[in-house]
Amino acid sequence: MRIGILGTGMVATALGSAWARAGHEVVVGGRSPEKARALAAEWGARAATPREVAVESDAVLLAVLWDGVDDMLRLAGAAEGTLSGKPLMDATNAVDHGIGVLHRANAEHVAETAIGAQVVKAFHLYPAEQWNGDTSGVVVPLSGDDEGALAVVSGLVRDTGAEPWHFGKLDSARQLEEVAGFVIRLFFAGADPRAAIPGRSRRG
Repeated sequence: MRIGILGTGMVATALGSAWARAGHEVVVGGRSPEKARALAAEWGARAATPREVAVESDAVLLAVLWDGVDDMLRLAGAAEGTLSGKPLMDATNAVDHGIGVLHRANAEHVAETAIGAQVVKAFHLYPAEQWNGDTSGVVVPLSGDDEGALAVVSGLVRDTGAEPWHFGKLDSARQLEEVAGFVIRLFFAGADPRAAIPGRSRRG
């Protein structure tokens, strides 16, 4: 597949390199052409403008800070339908860094902005370094409305070594985003988020 990456930050870098290692053709675009070219050179990929990424790719990852989502989608021509009919993976969290307050249901906002895109919430819970290490046992929850897009994204999750789990329709992404805020807030408070989630009983 030709996978487009909209963004040049840590999550975009980690997932783009993982997919390049898995044998996919990767094209990356961002607000900084210089950074996009540098990343592409690292992966053996190709740099392009955000609009070219949207038009030329089979599936696209949106991985930018939440306050840059609208600008990136504008550069990609999303409101003009450049992403129409394509799986668009939303890995963004509309939360304040270190605080975890949710500002908006971001996946639904992305779907409203990117005309015709098949938006799937994915890859938003784990830090970037997770995708550079051992991903065995990692589960990636997915929210989306289109079965074909969910199947494509599920395959891309498996290509990172993780396992996909269909959480629900796209309107359930708000709950996943709230979970991200919860995890971020605990992490920056110095607590292990895993310790706050009940495990299965060991009895029996």
